Amino acid sequence: MRASNHGFFSLFSVLLLSTLLAVQAVPKGALSNNAYWRTCPKALRIIRDTTFRLARSNPGLGAQLLRVQFHDCFVRGCDASVLLDSISGTPSEKEARPNLSLLGFDAIDTIKSEVEKACPGVVSCADILAVAARDAVSFPFKNRQLWPVLTGRRDGTVSRSSEVTGNIPSPFSNFTTLKQIFENKGLTVSDLVILSGGHTIGVAHCGTFSRRLYNFTGQGDADPSLNPIYANFLRQKCPNPADSSITVEMDPRSSRSFDTDYFKILTQHKGLFQSDAALLTDDSSSRIVKELQKPKAFFPSFANSMLKMSAIEVLTGKNGEIRNRCRFVN
Repeated sequence: MRASNHGFFSLFSVLLLSTLLAVQAVPKGALSNNAYWRTCPKALRIIRDTTFRLARSNPGLGAQLLRVQFHDCFVRGCDASVLLDSISGTPSEKEARPNLSLLGFDAIDTIKSEVEKACPGVVSCADILAVAARDAVSFPFKNRQLWPVLTGRRDGTVSRSSEVTGNIPSPFSNFTTLKQIFENKGLTVSDLVILSGGHTIGVAHCGTFSRRLYNFTGQGDADPSLNPIYANFLRQKCPNPADSSITVEMDPRSSRSFDTDYFKILTQHKGLFQSDAALLTDDSSSRIVKELQKPKAFFPSFANSMLKMSAIEVLTGKNGEIRNRCRFVN
């Protein structure tokens, strides 16, 4: 029992230290706890209240906005470039294949509209996305905010679909590719595993994993690393060829509960994507997967990694702009 307690407190100390380092890694003066306390003191409350209202009628909103934020931050940084519509024949990030299934843009538009009524031209779409994603995931926990969100981001003015591929991890990625993509953004293997825990909520289209069921090596075979009983279950849900209208829970029977179940199913070889299974192919990431099955390890770790991810290449000061509408530059 003593050894177990010692292990937990050692892990807790590491997590606390990494959180402090993550805060220090954000450029001083760039982001703050509430950048709008003078210019729009009700901003965070408006975002929360509107997000909660939308989440009541859409239980999947948390997963949707979390994915949008992830896809935004990994391309040009957290500048809301993923929210921009295509203009003048130039396809925006939305039009890139990995982003075609993104949902939640209408929710961001609604939240932005409510904020604009109170404080026109003050609050950035990048901050609204970051805060709303946190609030939507936190909604089932009522008054508990699952991670801190610093504010003060400004909005980007460029969005190109050509910049998406290679920057956003694919569900087909192996561990080496995943690690490199995260390192390119200043994130570690720990961040990779921890943020993959976001797959505990939401659904995925059959096409993102059907190859693992029917033609993994091009010989009409299944991925041997996939639990065979789970594979049979997935085949019943997703016939071959893949139907783009069919979705499957990423975390079986727990896709609306933000918890540690994702890491438990990984060790049972029930990770839906090839990129999920890849986390078990490296010794260090595999150890982290096992540690994160404990809620006391996962929740503070996720908060730390979200703090780091949401500060990737942010625009502050006079860089960028504050969009009037999130879909269009001013």
